[in-house]
Amino acid sequence: MNHLQLYHNTCFECSSLITRRYSTSFSMGIRLFHKRFRAPICGIYGFVRFADEIVDTFHDYPKRELFERFREDTRKAIEERISLNPVLHSFQQVVHQYGIGNDLIDAFLHSMELDLSNASYDPGGYEEYIYGSAEVVGLMCLRVFCEGNDEQYQRLKSPAQRLGAAFQKINFLRDIKSDYDERGRVYFPGVDFRQFTNEVKRDIEKDIKSDFDAALEGIRRLPEGTRFGVYLAYKYYTHLFAKIKNAPAQRVAQERFRLSDKRKIYLLFSSAVRHRLNFL
Repeated sequence: MNHLQLYHNTCFECSSLITRRYSTSFSMGIRLFHKRFRAPICGIYGFVRFADEIVDTFHDYPKRELFERFREDTRKAIEERISLNPVLHSFQQVVHQYGIGNDLIDAFLHSMELDLSNASYDPGGYEEYIYGSAEVVGLMCLRVFCEGNDEQYQRLKSPAQRLGAAFQKINFLRDIKSDYDERGRVYFPGVDFRQFTNEVKRDIEKDIKSDFDAALEGIRRLPEGTRFGVYLAYKYYTHLFAKIKNAPAQRVAQERFRLSDKRKIYLLFSSAVRHRLNFL
């Protein structure tokens, strides 16, 4: 192995470590992908995770300045095909290898930038934020899954967007208290956190169910080597969604819901059986 390849591999190992540290559920799903998909998906995750960290957690630092530097460093990494930031170096390799367009990257960074100042959204702004923060991440991953097959990518594009949207909306519900208390945000348009009612909650849940219904058909048509991992993530989120649906709005507004490790293990094995029998 030459030294440049050693650098490439080490950068991807950094992104894999970030994935494991920040999301046990997501990293478990990645381990179920065929080996050739694991490093590039971690490369995408490391990039989006660090951008999100800047706007959500670096409260004692100049967040806007850091974010603009991150954006510029991303641009340079892609243009120059190298970066001394291991996260950006691995990401730019994925961008070039799988043809991830600047339109997706720019939309993602725009949504992250909105978190620096926006505290609420109208319906148009909400859709724009969901697209940039979640749907395009699904599309980046889909570029990897399709490995240059643009016809396949176009067929699966809409379901991938709907799955990303469903995941993000559930995150908004799960984190509604911390988003409001710690960041002063309410993502759902027209929703007052102080008057979060069961009726409001049901309307949001109806929208999420529609996204999930549209996404499942796309999961069934994913390439071999990716389907099981994405299906497991889908099952995790649908079970989390079920817990939230079964709770009253007042409890959702005060408690962060999660799946136990025992439940995650059960879902892993039950999903494996369904995948093996082609019963997705």
